[in-house]
Amino acid sequence: MASLWKHFCILILHLRSSASFHQQPASSSASAVRDEGSKTTMRNEENLFFTGEPENPLAAQRKLLQAAGAALPFSPLKVLSSGEPCILFQARKLSLRFEKQRPVDLTELTFSPQKLVDTRESLCQQDKATLVMRFGDVEELRGLSIRFQLSNTFYESSGQWWFSVDRVSVSYNTSEEVVFNATDVYAPASSSYRCLHVSSLQRYSGLLLPSTEHAQRWAITFIDFQIQAFNISEGRFSPASDCTTVLTPAILMGLITSLILLLVLAYALHMVVHLKHIEHDDDQKPDIYFPQSPEQLDHCCEESSTGKIVM
Repeated sequence: MASLWKHFCILILHLRSSASFHQQPASSSASAVRDEGSKTTMRNEENLFFTGEPENPLAAQRKLLQAAGAALPFSPLKVLSSGEPCILFQARKLSLRFEKQRPVDLTELTFSPQKLVDTRESLCQQDKATLVMRFGDVEELRGLSIRFQLSNTFYESSGQWWFSVDRVSVSYNTSEEVVFNATDVYAPASSSYRCLHVSSLQRYSGLLLPSTEHAQRWAITFIDFQIQAFNISEGRFSPASDCTTVLTPAILMGLITSLILLLVLAYALHMVVHLKHIEHDDDQKPDIYFPQSPEQLDHCCEESSTGKIVM
């Protein structure tokens, strides 16, 4: 009886193991079906976002490059007169700062495609032009506006017209105004003017000079500045006339280094000449005899004494 019970238990265990073995492929197939379903769902979700033809790797790479270089400068600000542009202005950055406060960045307000700046008060004539940019209320500045005063002058010495930026003024809080006189911001009328920095800060060559003590408390800076008025063709900048600074920091350091090298070379030449002069004097001196023993010393003394007696 015990043996029969034992065989019965073994049979039951065998049946359970075989049943679990036959159920395993079913579970694996079910998981495969679930994986396929999830993949299909993911494909369907991707098709919801990316429609059309599949994208090749080169196109994806081009999109990545475009995304990396998306921070391109804005298009130039144009002022129209009779439907034609008469002033072009562009800068990579335009900032305004009062004393030690945080600078106010006006770049996007000036050059963004939304045209947030108002230039309707600008004026274009044959010999002068005015670029007026009204920003409205910007942070704590009420009624902020920036005005460029430009002139076009004929010089007989060069035989051509030259345009220049005469001054830049900043108006705010309805009645407050600061004026910066522009220096060396000019170009032939057939060209545009371009400079890396046009600023009232001295570290940027200080092309904009404050006209009053109150204006000295303000700082205005244009980076990658380019402007043109008069003789604009096809709505684009003419070839640029770049600003040139006589004494840039690099040129100044080069001059100082050259001066130091010249001083070192002059000192070295002086020492060589002095050594040759010393050697020449040594060759002309007579040989001096030094006695090597006391007897020789007494003999020299006797000879000197007899020489004196003879004399």
